[in-house]
Amino acid sequence: MSSPHPESRTPEFYPPIEPYRSGRLVVDAIHTLYWEECGNPAGVPVVFLHGGPGAGCSPDQRRFFDPQRYRIVLFDQRGAGRSTPHAEVRNNTTAHLVGDLEVLRGMLEIPAWHVFGGSWGSTLALAYAQEHPQACLSLTLRGIFLLRDAEIDWFLHGIRQFAPQAWEAFVGFLPERLRGDIREGYWELLNDPRPEVRSAAASAWATYEGRCATLRSGPQSVGQAGLSQTAVGLARLEVHYMRANRFLPDDLLLRRVDRIRHIPGALVQGKYDLVCPPVTAVALHAAWPESTLQIIDDAGHSAYEPGIRAALVAIMDQRVAQQAGG
Repeated sequence: MSSPHPESRTPEFYPPIEPYRSGRLVVDAIHTLYWEECGNPAGVPVVFLHGGPGAGCSPDQRRFFDPQRYRIVLFDQRGAGRSTPHAEVRNNTTAHLVGDLEVLRGMLEIPAWHVFGGSWGSTLALAYAQEHPQACLSLTLRGIFLLRDAEIDWFLHGIRQFAPQAWEAFVGFLPERLRGDIREGYWELLNDPRPEVRSAAASAWATYEGRCATLRSGPQSVGQAGLSQTAVGLARLEVHYMRANRFLPDDLLLRRVDRIRHIPGALVQGKYDLVCPPVTAVALHAAWPESTLQIIDDAGHSAYEPGIRAALVAIMDQRVAQQAGG
């Protein structure tokens, strides 16, 4: 799941920075990934995993990390952001994304890095760490999402209990004949031969998520979510993963926690997160008691809400200070 947000200019964030280098990485016959590096080329490596899947990276995501001490790596996952082809679902699975991370790490000659991800980024971070624990210095996860059946059902149906107007607009966008299965209804429209139909469906999906992503929603965050180019990648890939890329069994990431118990882990969760409810973070922490869990009382899903943002920046400051001291 993604975290639509307005541009943020707050003191808890580090100042805006630009990449010192960027490039494109061919990962197979179909996909080419955009990547960038910011901060200190000789600093401690950290990789940012964006949400969605399909949301792509944005400039403010560079600002969780001290640019004097971190070598900050961001990239757009398959089909997302500036990666090509945009919104492509072929050769696009969790296993492909995990493999891409290792290809990127090897290309950048990074022995191991801190892994930072929220929402879908937390899913990918866990899957990656469980396959490649030796590559992970730590995990910092926000708005925990494990791709379980109950979590997907919550997004499609359960949110109605707390955001009925947003949900009614979301379902009401579908023609009546498609409302019996929301996920498949949107998938049909997102694959319609008419581009205007695909774009409208993507905007409706992304706007629904944007309306539910913050504790105090505003028109700017909702508008950002519904922008056509961003929305198409977000909607197509989210529905694709909900349909065709489920874990078997669906609690696989919980069952495999033994593989990562030795990795320092921090979980940050908004108490009023409608997109990824706190029950999931609590379940992960129960399976992984070696991790820390912070429930932020005055926050929803977005990483840019003040309490969540401050907690994440503080964790990353502590990580790099501990590494320098140890």
